[in-house]
Amino acid sequence: MSAPGSLEALIEALRVLPGVGPRSAQRMAYHLLQRNQAGARRLADSLAHALDVLRHCERCNSFSEQDVCGRCANPGRDARLLCVVEMPADLAVLEQSQSFNGLYYVLMGRLSPLDGIGPRELKLERLVARAMDGVVEEVIVATNFTNEGEATAHLVSELMHARGLRVSRLSRGVPVGGELEHTDAGTIAQALIERRPL
Repeated sequence: MSAPGSLEALIEALRVLPGVGPRSAQRMAYHLLQRNQAGARRLADSLAHALDVLRHCERCNSFSEQDVCGRCANPGRDARLLCVVEMPADLAVLEQSQSFNGLYYVLMGRLSPLDGIGPRELKLERLVARAMDGVVEEVIVATNFTNEGEATAHLVSELMHARGLRVSRLSRGVPVGGELEHTDAGTIAQALIERRPL
């Protein structure tokens, strides 16, 4: 006898999360339904609310509840420095290092031809427009040190150099093959301090 359709739908929905296979999704579904219904309701409500109110910041492309996020609107940040990262999680890790007071641009991905992600999918024209606002003097490329991240860094560097902007790259203090999201704040702080021109 098969499980009820609503339970199967929940298990399939949980499988969209990264690293969650069929068995993990099944365990999560049973846990939420049997042991933590209040947590399940809170999760459902929070997800629905986030989908309703979050949008992309017009300046940095990260998630925000306003057209321009609080970080981009903060006059205390150094608008001459623009740090380009792959994902909002990378931005969060850089902020936790407390070693960068400039502004950001979040690509929401990285070049990955095998996955069908090219310059058009990353909307690099938005990054170019953001960097050419007349205030930005240096673009710091802080993509991950994976093959895709390096390819993205190379393309971003070429686009910025072609427009006369100074470009630097995070130092290799970040482990090769590593991702910013999983790197400690001290290593990231050192990598920012020792960034180099591209």
